[in-house]
Amino acid sequence: MKIFTPGRICLFGEHTDWAGGYRRINGELEMGYTIITGTNQGLYAEVTPNPNRLIFRSSPDENGDRQELNVPMEREALLEEAARGGFFSYVAGVAYQVLTNSQVRGLEVDNYRTDLPRKKGLSSSAAVCVLVARAFNRVYDLKMTVRGEMEYAYLGEITTPSRCGRMDQGCAYGDRPVLMTYDGDRMDVKELSTPTDLHFVIVDLHAGKDTKEILNKLNHCYPFADNDEQRSVQEFLGAISARITREAAEAIREGDAERIGALMIEAQVEFDKYLMPACPSQLTAPVLHKVLAHDAIQDLVFGGKGVGSQGDGTAQFIVKDAAAQDRVVEIIERDLDASCLKLTIRAGRRVRKAVIPAAGFGTRLFPASKAIKKELFPVIGRDGTCKPVIMAIVEEALSGGIEEVGIVVQTEDRALFESFFSQPPPIEHYNKLSKANQDRSRDLMEIGSRITWLCQDEQEGFGHAVACAADWVGDEPFLLMLGDHLYASPTDRSCARQMLDAYERYGKSVVGLKITPADQIHNFGCATGVWDEPGSVISVTEFYEKPDIEYARAHLQIEGTEPDTFFTVFGQYVLDSKIFAYLRENIREEAREKGEFQLTSCLDRLRQEDGFVGYVVQGRRFDIGLPDDYRETLIEFRDA
Repeated sequence: MKIFTPGRICLFGEHTDWAGGYRRINGELEMGYTIITGTNQGLYAEVTPNPNRLIFRSSPDENGDRQELNVPMEREALLEEAARGGFFSYVAGVAYQVLTNSQVRGLEVDNYRTDLPRKKGLSSSAAVCVLVARAFNRVYDLKMTVRGEMEYAYLGEITTPSRCGRMDQGCAYGDRPVLMTYDGDRMDVKELSTPTDLHFVIVDLHAGKDTKEILNKLNHCYPFADNDEQRSVQEFLGAISARITREAAEAIREGDAERIGALMIEAQVEFDKYLMPACPSQLTAPVLHKVLAHDAIQDLVFGGKGVGSQGDGTAQFIVKDAAAQDRVVEIIERDLDASCLKLTIRAGRRVRKAVIPAAGFGTRLFPASKAIKKELFPVIGRDGTCKPVIMAIVEEALSGGIEEVGIVVQTEDRALFESFFSQPPPIEHYNKLSKANQDRSRDLMEIGSRITWLCQDEQEGFGHAVACAADWVGDEPFLLMLGDHLYASPTDRSCARQMLDAYERYGKSVVGLKITPADQIHNFGCATGVWDEPGSVISVTEFYEKPDIEYARAHLQIEGTEPDTFFTVFGQYVLDSKIFAYLRENIREEAREKGEFQLTSCLDRLRQEDGFVGYVVQGRRFDIGLPDDYRETLIEFRDA
């Protein structure tokens, strides 16, 4: 499989990642805040498993030559290589951490192309670390979230002689800007979206700076200040930078490029005032300030500042539009003998939330459903772990990049579900667990922190259950997953990730589809339409809930498919929040179907008004709603 990881650029809050880390010693310090985003340049690689070795081939240098790391996939050998320093130490350091904590074999990484400049404040080393962590995650299906990949990348880099900051591996989040918060050893990440494209120019100053000297001088001001100079450093990297960065996050959310530019100018002025005296040999930065003040570009930019550790390394500008971006690059390269990279943060509404209805009684699984909720029925996961169905569904959502999960439950069942995800086992039971299961227990608490419980006091249909999530979802698109379906993908992209990719590509609501024979369609909702991409994507023209065979043959057959095969709903949707208005209208007007409020008619209305994409998911769904289906799931889900 092929993987791309970008570099990262710090838009605001440089140095506050490590400064905020000192709060573990001095609690009176301000937390650190940074805003970073991935660059449009990075590392491209093709990855495959290897039985027992770690092999990494670097991209060609200017002479077309390539270097190769080839070491045994053994902890001692990897640790020795990581300690050497240099480019391959990052590869070995991450592999060491993955091998220490997971059951994996070897890996081959062919880094066939790199267009990210090194040692320019764009975290090329972090991009390598994220690349290796992501490669292990996808090749061995380690079920890491993006945050998990980032953490392994960080652990890998600090296994080497490098002493990177906590923000560097934020490049794992790709081209989306993120606000990162640092409180001692704890770090939080919040992704930001913008309603308009934001255009930047990154300038390689072709000068010199000593990052180690900068960091050494600034770190001497922590954890406790002994003089005015040290107090000034702490003041800027504390309250001043925190305020500017939080205001910049809001400006990004509003798409206010002019305000972002003003904050960049303010940040640089304050940085110079408070930090330059602590390391004047590096932070006076005459080349940086010459570029920032260049008269010929002032009418094209909203503002600019230094990057990373500052000094004469790299500068950044936010410019007025795409045309200005081209013009600024032309002027700087012509007048100032510097080279430029373009960076554009694209507008978009990323799907952050998933909704899982789990409030049904499980009538068809009675009497077992009287003893235990069907969503808590056990299955053997693809990792060999015995887990309840609801846990496997939540893991599927998180594997797609979902940040928050809302689970709709009956009020009287909330405590049962909540205790599973949020309470560790009693200490006497915890101590009996293997180390692997103790780790799983901690992971379960982490998953639980992402879950919000939404109560459905009356069970009046699937549409009614979804409507119960309206206030929590708000005005955002969301992933909807059924509470009695499991999913398995044969590719490196989970089924949920495929759905979210389809939404990002088409910009409209998406329903996952599965080819189903005629004798089974009466159990499922169906969709029909016309091909946008034959065999993969349709433009939906009709939804129909559990059709009989006569209706299906007359209305639901899609041209080019085998006779008596139809497309049924896979059990995953990405929906625009407009769906809630239609659901509420049905509930208000008592528009029931077979005695309940259903989703299908509202999907069809959304299709009519906004359009709807049907995506044929590469994967399998497993339904536990019937005894025989549950039996099949128990047998086949583990190896799917």
